[in-house]
Amino acid sequence: MNTTNSSMRAGALALALAGCSDDPAAAPDAAVDAAAPTPLVSCVYTNAFSMAEECREYTDPRWTDALIATDCTTARGTLRPGVACAYPDALGTCDVRIPNVRTTRLTFPGSEASRCAATRTGCTVFARGTFTPSALCASAVGDAGAAPTDAATGGFPTYQPAVRECRAPRPGEAPGASAGGQVCTWSAVSGATEEGRRYDDYASCDRVRTQRPYYPRPPGPARAAPDTRLQDPAYAAELAWVRGQVEASACVCCHATRTSPAGPSNWYIDAPGNWMDSFFDSGLALGAGWVDSTALGAYPAEQNNGFARTTSGVPSTDPARMARFFQQELAHRGRTRESFATTPPFGGPIAAQLTFMPAACTGTDGLGSDGALRWSGGRARYLYVLEQGTPNPGVPPNLDLPTGTRWLAEVPFTAEPFASGVAYGTLPPNATQRVPATGAPPALAPGATYYLYVLEDVGIPITRCLFTVPR
Repeated sequence: MNTTNSSMRAGALALALAGCSDDPAAAPDAAVDAAAPTPLVSCVYTNAFSMAEECREYTDPRWTDALIATDCTTARGTLRPGVACAYPDALGTCDVRIPNVRTTRLTFPGSEASRCAATRTGCTVFARGTFTPSALCASAVGDAGAAPTDAATGGFPTYQPAVRECRAPRPGEAPGASAGGQVCTWSAVSGATEEGRRYDDYASCDRVRTQRPYYPRPPGPARAAPDTRLQDPAYAAELAWVRGQVEASACVCCHATRTSPAGPSNWYIDAPGNWMDSFFDSGLALGAGWVDSTALGAYPAEQNNGFARTTSGVPSTDPARMARFFQQELAHRGRTRESFATTPPFGGPIAAQLTFMPAACTGTDGLGSDGALRWSGGRARYLYVLEQGTPNPGVPPNLDLPTGTRWLAEVPFTAEPFASGVAYGTLPPNATQRVPATGAPPALAPGATYYLYVLEDVGIPITRCLFTVPR
C-alpha cells in the first residue's frame, strides 16, 4: 500500500502524516538554529483518511518557507501566513515533538464528542504527540465504555482479516497451481497471486483496503523531460518485469488507476511516462531494501505463490533482482544507501508499536482484585495477555502472535467490540479464543508480572501496560 505511510485503518491514524511522514518534505534538516524565531504559518487541509478539516501550525524553526509550502501542497491544503489555527469549536490540539522530526501543532475542529477518544488515540499513539483536549473532550476522552463509531474511526471499516480465495483461472489463462487448476490467493496487503496474473482478478481489493487505509495522494514530482531510458530495450524489459510483479501483488489495489476508487495513492503503475517517476525517493528506498519494512508484515514465499518481501520491500518472486532494480533507480537520482541512514523504518505508527516499551499500569488499568482485566480508551476487538518481555504484537500474518502470548481473545469484524472488565480466561460476548487453540489459558501466578495489550482494532492499541497479579 502507500509506502509513505504504513498505517493501518481508521481516520485517527492519519495524524501520523503531520509529523512522521516519509515524504521528502518531512525529512529532518541537518542544521537547526534553535534561537531563530518561528513565524506564524498555518495550513488548512482535509485529512485524507477521515475527510475532516484539520489545521497545522509549523512551530519549529527547521520549517523553511520552501518546506512549509511543499508540505501544505502535498496535503492539498491552503497556506495561511500569519494566521493561527483557531476555531470556535474544536476537539483539541496535538503537539508533535519527536527527535529528528520537525515540531508541528495540529488543531482538530469539531463539536462531536464521539470523535474525542479516537482523536486522542491518534495523537498520542500514532502521531506520538501530546494531546490537549478542548472543554468538550476533557471528560469525553476518559469514557472507557464508549463504543467506537464511524465518526470516531473516520468512517473506515473494521479491519477484515485475510482469507485465502481460490478462483478458476480467467478465460484464456493457464490452469492454476492449486487443486483442480484453481488460482489461490491471500486477500491481504502482503498477499500475491500467481506470477503473470493480475492480483485484482483473483482476490478482493476491497478487503485489502480495510487492512491499511487507502487514500488518494499525489505522486512524486514530475520529470522535466521524457526519460530517455525508456528507449533502452534492456531497461524497458526490466521495468516491465517490475510492473508485472506489482500487478500480481496486493500493492496494485492502491497503486493503479483501475483499482483505486478515488485515484492512486502516490506511485502508480500506469503513470504517464516512466511510472518510476511517481515514487518519492523513500518509496524507492523501500524497493531497494535500504529502509527496514519488517513492520508491514509478510508471508513466507511458499505460502504466497512464490512471492517474498525479503531483500526488497516490494513483493517479488526474485527479491534480489527487484532490489537491484530499485537500487539502480536511486543511483540514477544520485542517491546512495547512506542517503537513507537516518530514515526511520517503514510503517510509521505500526513500526513504532514494535519498539514500544510498556510501563506499569496506572489507575484502574490492569488486573483488579476481582480477577477482571480493565483498560481505558474504549471498547476492544483484541485482548492480549502476554508474558513480561514478550515482543509487542504487530500486524498479520507473521507479527500478530508473538511467542509469549498466554491468552488472546478477539471478535470478528462483523461483531460488536467488547467493553473493559473481562475476567482472564472468560470470553466476552461474540469473542473467540485464538490462543491457546484449545482449553483454558495457563493460570496467572500470584506475584508475577504480565503484559496487558488491548487494541481497538489491528494496529490501534488503546492500552499497553504491565500488571502484577495480587498475592
